[in-house]
This record gives sequence, structure tokens and C-alpha cells, in this order.
Amino acid sequence: MIEIQNLSKSFVTADGPVDALKHVSLTVRDGDIYGIIGMSGAGKSTLVRCINMLERPTEGSVVLDGVNLGTLKKKEMQQVRRKVTMIFQSFNLLMQRTCLQNIMFPLKLAHVPRSQAEKRARELLDIVGLPDKANAYPAQLSGGQQQRVAIARALATEPKVLLCDEATSALDPKTTHSILELIRKINRDTGITVVVITHQMSVVQEICNRVAILENGQVVEEGDVSQVFSRPQAAATRALVFPDMAESEGLLENGSGQLVRVIFNGFTIASQPLIASMAVDCGIMASIISASTRSVGGKVYGFMLLEIPGGPDGLAKAVKYLSARPDITVQVEVEYGGREAKA
Repeated sequence: MIEIQNLSKSFVTADGPVDALKHVSLTVRDGDIYGIIGMSGAGKSTLVRCINMLERPTEGSVVLDGVNLGTLKKKEMQQVRRKVTMIFQSFNLLMQRTCLQNIMFPLKLAHVPRSQAEKRARELLDIVGLPDKANAYPAQLSGGQQQRVAIARALATEPKVLLCDEATSALDPKTTHSILELIRKINRDTGITVVVITHQMSVVQEICNRVAILENGQVVEEGDVSQVFSRPQAAATRALVFPDMAESEGLLENGSGQLVRVIFNGFTIASQPLIASMAVDCGIMASIISASTRSVGGKVYGFMLLEIPGGPDGLAKAVKYLSARPDITVQVEVEYGGREAKA
């Protein structure tokens, strides 16, 4: 388990001190694929570098399996880094060494006998799907293949934690999917804990079970991915999960009709569309003003902004009908007859 407790990190720059992280507290459970997401400058990469003490926190602590990493000496920290390994956006492979030699390199540093190191490296090449690339050099590989070699190298010392710092940002969508599938398979087969640093909500959606959203060095929201997707609370979360929701906020503020926002919290698509069903069952012909939805694990998350006709009675009937589903949340802001109300 990784426990990040009240962690802050400040840097001194020519323009004065910069607070990259401010009192961050998170818990990553064993076996999690934990996403940390935010826009550029949110503090994501600083946080992941504090987890393995490549950056020393200004305040707070990182506790791994009950051990405060900030109290360890240099040699003890080197041992920890064999159990907390990292992959990067730029792959960071040694260009003058073959794939096999790249994977063997951390084992060499750990003084593992050469024959044992080579056997382990070949096993890992097979795991990442590149058994025929042992003698190839990184420059001869595609970006996705280089990242697979980097993953194999990170797994060489049989770590407990794999840190992924924007590991798929330089890859095309198809290659990104294959790398994420590989990481998920490794997590499933070995139980390794994975921390994923990314600015792409699609990456979190695809493989993470928990997520924290960073903004200006602070955690503004944290929880199960399905929970965060279905009920984004912070403005930063809504901007990442459903960018189109910002437009709907403006419509709610400026609209003159009866506007209802329907939030899908894992809605299962039925044979009859929801809005059409409401028209048939209740006689309410709602207008769709805007919508943004996506499928996660076979269920729908997102929102739909509706304009409801029929005055307060029509509104009440629509809210009752929509709220009857346990996987739907209804938010209402009404401007009717000069009177504003929220429900």
C-alpha cells in the first residue's frame, strides 16, 4: 500500500517560489491501477517523482508498506527503487544497447548473475510480445515496441509498484490501446500495483479502477472511476470528464425555459430510448439542448440537457419519470414566470 500523507513540494525559481503540490493525501491499495490526472502544470509528474523520492517532498510523507521513504538512506532507497519502477513518455532506453541488454541492465546493477539475468530478460521479452527483438536496437523499433521494451525493463527486478508517467502520450490511439491492454494484463497476472499519470481521461477510463484529479497542485476529487465519471463534483473534473458540460452550465445560467440535466450513472441502454419512452409514457416532448455520453464497461456515463415543456406540472412529471431509474440523477434549474428554483 502507498500512503501519501499531507505532501507538499515547492521549487525556487527566478520568479520566486512555486508550490507544485499542496497538502496532497492519497491511498493507493495493493493491486490498484490508480490514475492521477490533471491538465498541464497540475503537479502530476512532480507527484509521481515524489512517490519514488526522485523529488524530495518539502513537507509530508510517502509511506510504502508501512515504511516512510523519506527516512531511508541512499542505499536503502536504491533497494526500494528496484521494487518501485517507472516507465516514461520518452521510453528512456539506452540506444547503444540491444533490447535484451536494456532489459538486463537493472539486473546488472543489482549484481544478478549474467546467465540468470539473460534468462529473465528473454522471459520478459516474451511477456511483452517481442521474443524476436532480443538483438534489435531501440532505433529499429516502433514507438509502441520501444515502450514494450521499457515495460519489460521496468519489470526485470520483479517490482511491487509500476509508475507510468504519461507512458502513452507519444503513441497513436491504436498503439496506446495495445500498451494499456498489456499493462492491465500484467496487473491481472502479477498483482503489481500501477500508478498511471496522464492528462487523458480516456486512459483512466480504459484501465484504472480509482482516480484522483489534480488542479493547481491539489487533489480536487478522488474515488472509484465509475463514481467520478457518473457524478463529477469539481469543475476541473467536469472539464476533464465531460468538456461539453461547461456549455450546459452556461445554458442553465442564461436559459429562460425549464431545463433539466440528466446525469447517467452507469445507465444500461434499453431497447426503448429514454427520451422517446418519456414521450410515449408521459406525453412529454422534451427537447435535447446538449449531450455528452460515453460507454464504460458496457454502461453509459455522461449527461443530457433537456428543455421540458408544460409548465411546472410538466416539469414535475418529467423529473418523477426520469428519477425513477436508480442509475440516473436529475438536476433541475427552473426560470418560470420570473421565479427561479433549483432541485
